[in-house]
Amino acid sequence: MSRFSRDALLWLALLTVLAGVALGSRPLTPIDETRYVSVAWEMWLRGDFLVPYINGEPYSHKPPFLMWTIHAGWALFGVNEWWPRIISALFSFGSLLLVARLARRLWPDREVTASLAPLMVLGSLLWALFSTATMFDILLAFWVLVGANGIWEARHGRATGWFWLVLSIGLGVLTKGPVVLLHLLPLALLAPWWAKGRVGGRRWYGGVLLAVLGGSAIALAWAIPAALSGGEAYARAIFWGQTADRVADSFAHKRAWWWYLPTLPVILFPWFVWPPAWKALFRPGGDGESGVRFCIAWMVPVFVGFSLISGKQLHYLLPLFPPFALLVARGLAGDEVRCGWNAQLLPSLALVALATVLVSIHRITDAGDLPEGALAISVWVPLLILLLALSLPLPRRVVAASERVVHLALSSIALLVVLHLGVVRVLSPAYDVRPAARLLNRLQQQGVEIAHVGKYHDQYHFPGRLESPLEVLGRHQVPEWVRRHPEGVIVQEPKKPRPLVNEEPLHQQPYRSRVIEIWRARQILRHPELVRK
Repeated sequence: MSRFSRDALLWLALLTVLAGVALGSRPLTPIDETRYVSVAWEMWLRGDFLVPYINGEPYSHKPPFLMWTIHAGWALFGVNEWWPRIISALFSFGSLLLVARLARRLWPDREVTASLAPLMVLGSLLWALFSTATMFDILLAFWVLVGANGIWEARHGRATGWFWLVLSIGLGVLTKGPVVLLHLLPLALLAPWWAKGRVGGRRWYGGVLLAVLGGSAIALAWAIPAALSGGEAYARAIFWGQTADRVADSFAHKRAWWWYLPTLPVILFPWFVWPPAWKALFRPGGDGESGVRFCIAWMVPVFVGFSLISGKQLHYLLPLFPPFALLVARGLAGDEVRCGWNAQLLPSLALVALATVLVSIHRITDAGDLPEGALAISVWVPLLILLLALSLPLPRRVVAASERVVHLALSSIALLVVLHLGVVRVLSPAYDVRPAARLLNRLQQQGVEIAHVGKYHDQYHFPGRLESPLEVLGRHQVPEWVRRHPEGVIVQEPKKPRPLVNEEPLHQQPYRSRVIEIWRARQILRHPELVRK
């Protein structure tokens, strides 16, 4: 068996463990995961695979590629929860294969780079975490990697490179919108710099323009029919509103331009706190300067661009993990690059700090805004994290840096497994909307009118397999609604405790730092104060 085959089996095994642990320790998590799978569910119910729907209305916030992928699995295996939850793991594995392929192309004389870079990507805590999440970012990272490989091929005169770039732009847009261009265009436009003058001129930039037009054509093949079907407001949103609003004045996750800088230790954990990674990052280019420049052109302009965009989330930077890992792995390649046990001290101290935080939470008497169950976290969780921290400096001798990379990556994945089994599993009842959702399904089957107070994120639709929209009300609309529907029910998620009245809800359960309550309308008629924030 070749070294690459052994590496690929290791990555697949680690992703299988992560996916299995996530499936066994938590449900689909509101509000993002439940929303996206519920959008796919509503499309599936309608038999409309063109326009995404949320609670019976066109959903313009995301394109449909993730939903289509969910539909493909449901067509093969039937409607289920597990398939949507392993999609990111499958695309994560594909991404690791593409990272290895790119490493071999950038530095063919440094074979170990193709082993280390994918492991560093997978060993990044944020990447490993989102490899178990039903979201868009790992899928987008996959298409960015397809495009980056295509750009490298095109630079070497291979026509297939342009094909892969067209495909990555088109499917990247269908995955998460035009943001894929922010990831790929700087790399393509800076080719004369990183290729050291071997490409450029009208032929190269003409090829880039044609690739953008070709990718746009793929996206428009969906967007134009969807706009015609979804109506004027939906068309305006998918062609302009979402992208422009997110760039200039985000309607969600609006943060200062510098917000990513202080969060880098979390984003790049554990590599940010591992000194050899930074030494490797800035190691001189030498014969591999073109590959170094390639990764810089891929990473730096995009980071600056995301810093200037108003909407920011940690996972938006996931597609930048591969160029970072490639640069670090290149600098660590070779047996001559060695490090001692003291290089592991900062990651070890970070784990000690995490264990201390968990111990402190365990002893808190006033839980405040913590989710239900936070005080039930077992003491064995911080103890296992402390054991991981103590294992990092082993062996206590100077070894090849590549050996430390493997140890640190596996420890990072082990940490995520411990957190899932010891923390996420304990907190999961506060994020499991299935009991409430199943009751709503039974009520719908009985023909009962259902209204939701406050913004509804579609969190009950797929978990309860609901087949009709819920009516969404503001608090001021509730009195009139319950008068018109005295046999209906009201769903709400208040934060304040229930008033001391002689009424019990149809259903009550913890929900994040709130509570889900389902009331009969006639109870609200008797006690309007039951509707609260």
